[in-house]
Amino acid sequence: MLDLPHPGPRLSGRRHGAWRLEARELLRLGIPLAATQLAQMIILATDTAMLGHYSKNALAAAALGNTIYFLAWLLGSGLPMAVSPVIAHIQGEHATSTKPRDRRLVRAAVRMGLWSVVIATPPLWLFVAFTRDILLTLGEDPRLSADAAIFTSAILAGLPFALGFQVLRSFSTALSRPLPSLVVMVLAILFNALGDYSLIFGHFGLPRLGILGSGMASACSNVFSFVLMLAIMLSAKGLKDYRILHRLGRLHAATLAELFRLGLPIGMTMVFEVLFFNGALLAMGAFGTASIAAHQIAVTIPSLTFMVPLGIGMAATVRVGMAAGAGDAKAARRAGFTAIAMGAGFMSMTGILLLSFPRAIASIWLPDIPANSDVLVLAVRFLYVAAAFQIVDGMQVTASMSLRGLKDAHWPMWLAGGSYWLAGAPMCVLLGFGLHMQGFGIWLGLAFGLFVAAASLTTRFVLLSKRPVAMKQ
Repeated sequence: MLDLPHPGPRLSGRRHGAWRLEARELLRLGIPLAATQLAQMIILATDTAMLGHYSKNALAAAALGNTIYFLAWLLGSGLPMAVSPVIAHIQGEHATSTKPRDRRLVRAAVRMGLWSVVIATPPLWLFVAFTRDILLTLGEDPRLSADAAIFTSAILAGLPFALGFQVLRSFSTALSRPLPSLVVMVLAILFNALGDYSLIFGHFGLPRLGILGSGMASACSNVFSFVLMLAIMLSAKGLKDYRILHRLGRLHAATLAELFRLGLPIGMTMVFEVLFFNGALLAMGAFGTASIAAHQIAVTIPSLTFMVPLGIGMAATVRVGMAAGAGDAKAARRAGFTAIAMGAGFMSMTGILLLSFPRAIASIWLPDIPANSDVLVLAVRFLYVAAAFQIVDGMQVTASMSLRGLKDAHWPMWLAGGSYWLAGAPMCVLLGFGLHMQGFGIWLGLAFGLFVAAASLTTRFVLLSKRPVAMKQ
């Protein structure tokens, strides 16, 4: 047996110090990003609460309309999200340069990001314009489908501003400035709540518009967020120097092509996952109202815990991208592996909480009274499965976004699609319907899909991060 010398304390400390520094940087970026995602969920919860107090029909119609609108937003949001890894690579390539060329390239990325929003908006508008027909084709109630179309006709005006905000957020995040988007979203919560209160119920001399008012309030909130974020980008120290609106009309074909090359598969990756979970909800309908209600409770909780690894993953996109742009293989791997470990570590703690107090947690959403016992019993069973898949859920999102930092988008799209629809969905059908495990089987299928996604995406990062220089464009 070879007696290899132990690394000296200075070398060992230096190695450990690099990992600790990486963890601090990921937390510094990731925590505000996670908080921003939570703020966006609070806006949605505000809309739901306001409409619920208006009428249950308005709430149901808005939920249907939001499903169509959110799908369009997902399809379009990949393009703005691609701005972040593109800028991160530029930052890495010019990390030691004092020349203004990097600012010109960053400005071109932001400019083409805004161009991509303008290009993508018309087909997305056209898709959402058929909300009523789409819902009727899916067998939804005609009245609810008509009301859902009224809602989407109003919120549709805010779609390009919502996507434009994502471009500016990607720019700010890629420059390691996550706080502006958080500040904007906190203010947007207040703005949206005031808009809902005024336009849904007709306060402050405004007409009582109900579901139409909710859509208008959401659209105005998107405009507000974009305008405020743009004002910060043009005035804040360290950001205004990039002059992102300078020569806004000038085409940068190579960057625009790269945004589409990265952005379209990024959008489809998110669509695959969202449709996978939405499909599970539709499947729950076969097992009765209690199963649907329990599923809604159980899926809401992992959606909240997911925001933390999502924020860490968004930070990993920047950190991995900067290292890859500089051609530093070790730093790229360190950033990705640290993010994956942090995501899994946090989710393991939430998994323990879900295992320890499932009924108490479920009772936050539904009172623990005898009339609700059937729903709570199912919710507890589903939460046990959710506890089991917390770790792999944290791993798959951080691995996917670390790959995004390497400008790897097509393979993650196919891996995610295969994991959810060739592995997870058939398992849901087999266990839920074939083996008659009903809702519990559906949730086991969800867990299996997430496990396959985590394993395949993490393996992809392990293999690809050995050669990040090859990913430089």
